Amino acid sequence: MTQLNPAFTRPAFTSRVVPVIVITHPDQAVPMAHALLEGGVDVMEITLRHAAGLPAIEQVAKHVPQMHVGAGTVTRAEEMARVQAAGASFALSPGMTDALVQAAIQCKLPFMPGVMTPGEVIAARDYGFGLVKLFPAAQAGGLAMLKALGGPLGDMRFCPTGGVSLANMGEFLKQSNVAMVGGSWLTPVDAVERGDWAEITRLAREATNAAGV
Repeated sequence: MTQLNPAFTRPAFTSRVVPVIVITHPDQAVPMAHALLEGGVDVMEITLRHAAGLPAIEQVAKHVPQMHVGAGTVTRAEEMARVQAAGASFALSPGMTDALVQAAIQCKLPFMPGVMTPGEVIAARDYGFGLVKLFPAAQAGGLAMLKALGGPLGDMRFCPTGGVSLANMGEFLKQSNVAMVGGSWLTPVDAVERGDWAEITRLAREATNAAGV
């Protein structure tokens, strides 16, 4: 699906696995980005769930330009301009409102809104989106929901997030309407806190190999 508005375009990363990351200190961001790249993952979704999220995005954008850094958990319209100013190349949200969509359009920032029901998928398509985040995927019906949506809404593509793991990501990625998956297992909190970047690289490589990328 081709969209004319930059806010509706897909970011340019190649990885089919998107790490969903909560960073508690900005100094963790750059080594984490390098560790993920070494494992074949060229995208990271740094969420705004912690105050360190915004400065972490800024650090990656400034020091690791080959990494496609996005801002996750964008839930307020005013956050769109802030994450763009920090250097985010795209934004994601667990939901979708007119205010968020309009803010993305105004900022010309690629945006992946969150959906959970067929009605929300249709609303997203009406806005012009061809790629949306199914969240929380497990509670929304997981694989069964994606298969069901594939019939009446076969032109839409999804990034299921929430309940996706290394164990089941392959089944998700086999679905023709799944463009990528999101998950937090690539950057476990304990490994990040102790600065075990080799473990992050191992997990990223494991996921990359499993995704066939």
